[in-house]
Amino acid sequence: MVIPVHDVNPARRTPWVTYALILANVLVFLFTPGMTGSVTGEGGLAQMCHLQAFLDHYAAVPQELLQHRLPRLVPTGETGVGPRGPGCVIGPPDYDKSPELSVLTAMFLHGGWLHLLGNMLFLWIFGNNVEDRMGHLRYLLFYGVCGYASAYGFALTNPSSTTPLIGASGAIAGVLGAYLVLYPRARVWVLVPFLIFLPLRLPAWIVLGLWFVLQAFYSAGQGVSSAGTVAYVAHVVGFAVGMLLAWPLKPGTPPPPEPRGILFGRRARRAP
Repeated sequence: MVIPVHDVNPARRTPWVTYALILANVLVFLFTPGMTGSVTGEGGLAQMCHLQAFLDHYAAVPQELLQHRLPRLVPTGETGVGPRGPGCVIGPPDYDKSPELSVLTAMFLHGGWLHLLGNMLFLWIFGNNVEDRMGHLRYLLFYGVCGYASAYGFALTNPSSTTPLIGASGAIAGVLGAYLVLYPRARVWVLVPFLIFLPLRLPAWIVLGLWFVLQAFYSAGQGVSSAGTVAYVAHVVGFAVGMLLAWPLKPGTPPPPEPRGILFGRRARRAP
């Protein structure tokens, strides 16, 4: 797997929506109850129960999305001692929840620093050019549509799942799909782990195409021991929807600048 760090594709205008989305995701993460342990490396049962209750309240749960009702018992955020020892107390929900609105709130929740930083890195690199091509308002709407499509796509393939679905990955996957359609030949600087991190400059169609193939491979339960812990299906759906929505904008999209002098991490020699 390659790690993108920068693309050679300057935007014409400031990507205010992309910046705002990144800021909102970071702030929500920092103020999410129970996330202190992921920041400091410390945590306990009470913190875990509090976080679990918060996610059940604000995350998208596939079963709730399709059945349009809350379960009878949910984590309350309190701790207790049962027959099997200390654990989280469950009880009837003391809140009202709109399953449809939970898709929106879930798009700003993350399970840890790696989850957050990975998503924000991809949004930072590829979001600015997609926003530049679509315009601020249309890009924001596009981002939301991809997020909703990915969440419901995952729910339809996992209708009985009660595991909270969180993260901006589905919406960002849509951004990646749009970037692949609009700027397939844009060069992207990546780090390739090969004994050391080897810097290379590759076309976007290779970087993003490889990313999509891996997500599709993982979504089938191949190549990983616990494919169920990551919503790979949501990534695949979001990516496909992003490609479809961006396709009408492909004609007339100005090509990215062709970088000169450096090729695959080395300075190219000029012909005599």
